[in-house]
This record gives sequence, structure tokens and C-alpha cells, in this order.
Amino acid sequence: MSEIRHNWTKEDIIKIYNKPLMELLYEAATIHRLHHDPNVVQVSTLLSIKTGGCSEDCGYCPQAARYHTDIEGNDLMSVQQVKAQALRAKATGSSRVCMGAAWRNVKDGEEFDEVLEMVRTINKLDMEVCCTLGMITKNQAQRLAEAGLYAYNHNLDSSEEYYKEVISTRGYQDRLDTIDNVRKTNVTVCSGGIIGMGENIEDRAGMLVALSTLNPQPESTPINALVAVEGTPLEDEKPVEIWDMIRMVATTRIVMPETQVRLSAGRTQMSREGQAMCFFAGANSIFAGDKLLTTPNPDVNEDMKMFELLGMNPQKPFTKKVQPKTVEANDSQYEALGEKPKWTRPEHTIERNEAAKEKAKTLK
Repeated sequence: MSEIRHNWTKEDIIKIYNKPLMELLYEAATIHRLHHDPNVVQVSTLLSIKTGGCSEDCGYCPQAARYHTDIEGNDLMSVQQVKAQALRAKATGSSRVCMGAAWRNVKDGEEFDEVLEMVRTINKLDMEVCCTLGMITKNQAQRLAEAGLYAYNHNLDSSEEYYKEVISTRGYQDRLDTIDNVRKTNVTVCSGGIIGMGENIEDRAGMLVALSTLNPQPESTPINALVAVEGTPLEDEKPVEIWDMIRMVATTRIVMPETQVRLSAGRTQMSREGQAMCFFAGANSIFAGDKLLTTPNPDVNEDMKMFELLGMNPQKPFTKKVQPKTVEANDSQYEALGEKPKWTRPEHTIERNEAAKEKAKTLK
């Protein structure tokens, strides 16, 4: 088995990323086979349980309230609505449901209590449950773990340096602190980022340094290709070349051998051949369903046809880690503390974000 390193440098990773493609693919595929079954892919369904109205200024996100996009907001879904969606996902081959809420951070109260009940409900369906709810405290992470949460997603998005060119309303360290809070429980970590936001190769390497030097490394790492949405500050960015995606997947696989590397946003722009190359390079997870929170995604039936063509099979739930036990709300040893943590608001000025906000004012 290849060694799990936590001392990767940006120079190390750039050197890997820039290898001749065939050499890069061979190395990544070899490492992939040492740690994973190359014919198995983990399938997740991403469900937006609360859409739009977010106070953040993330330059890629159509859910930011300050930008004018065609996203229709909705209040928090009910537990029964979420259960129905989870059953539908299970019937089409998903082993995990990831619930996303357009929040800056979790706040104790009725809505978080409802999310905890959603976690309990899905875990009882024998499906892995993931949440992406923004920043969370240690106590909130413990309450999620107790409810039966399998994974918590909190992406780093980019390198710490380029992050400041995309987001001004939350700090990079807050993201790392949230991951650290999750690590104080038995919940696994899902963290990755986005390419195609105007960053350079050094920034892509910087993001992988931040992820790979975590100990332990994330159990899941989504690699997203930017979906440029009209009205957002990044609306004019050109689509990511498939070769960039393949190189990013292969490099991620080499520096994080045991991590499940997920093909996430941007798959509608990839051919089957391009996705097959990503799987060969070490990707072994996808998001299925016709929508990823708010952006388009390939039809699940098309994905299943692709798997059949490639001889791949969906991974069964709880293959990598045993199913968490669910503790009912009445038996919980953790209570809401009514915490009001002072998460960072750097509030530096990002010109393209400000321009998109001013443009939105004229359109609303």
C-alpha cells in the first residue's frame, strides 16, 4: 500500500499535476487500485432542504441573496418531504443523501432540531446521511453525530490565497475550524473545492496542500467544475477543460490515496469518455440526480447506463465505515446551548462581487 503523507508541499503537488498525462494517469490509476475497487463507485444524492436567501457573498453561488439569479428560494423542507426524496434516491441506486441548507452557520433552534430529525429518519432507512449547513460548533457537531450523521461536508473551495478573491464574508480559518469540530466526533469529513473560478495551477495545488495535510485526510473530496450562473460574479468564466478536470482528479488521488474522490458539479459539460477518464484517474464517487442544489446534473438513468457501459457498480452503504447509531431526541445527552460564536467576517472588497451586487440592485 502507498504511504499516506501529510507533509505535501505546493511544489510537490505542482510537479505531480504537470507530469506528462499518460505518466500521471498510470501513477494515479495504480494508487487507486491499491486502495479501492476500480469497478465500484459511490453514489450520493444532493438535496437542497433550504434554498436561497444566503447572506454570504461567495462569487460562484446563485443562492447568495445579494446577486440577481433565477433561483427560487424555499423555506426548510419538512421531515416527510425529505424522507420521500431519500426513498426515491435509494430506489435509483444512491447510498447517501447529502442535505444542504443555504445557511452561513447553524443556529440552535427549531430549524436545527428539524434537521436532526431528518438525519435520524434517513439513517433509519439504512442510507448514509451527509449534511452541509455552513459553520458548526463542537456541540452542534456532537448533536448531529448522535442523531446518526455519517458525513459532514464543508468545502475549502480553493487555496487560502485565492479564497480571498472569491469570498469576503467568511474566513478560511473558520472552514478549517468547522472541520476540526467535526473531527471531535465520529462523523466523517467531506471537503473539496471548485476549479474554473479563475485560479491558477498554484492555487489548485494550494487547495490540495490544505486538504492533504489534514490528519486524518478527508474521507471524501468533491472536485467541482464551476458552473457559471448568470447574475453571479463568476458568470463570465469559461468552462473548465476536461483535461484540467482529469489532471485535478489524478493529482488528488495521488496525494490522498484513501479518500473517495467525487466528481461533483460540472458533469453536464463532460462527455461519457471524459468521465470515464476521470474514473480511470481515481474518481470513485459522483453526485446523482437532475440537480445539485441549484445547478443542472445528468439524469440518474443516464448515469446508470454509463456505469453499465463501463462495468461499474454502485457502492453499498456503510462499506467504508459502520452505520452510526441513532439516538432519539428524548434520549440525547447533548442539548442546545444557544451558542453565538463569532465566526469571522473579513469584509475586504472583491470588485467583481461588488459589481454583481450593484447590478442586482438595478434588476430587482
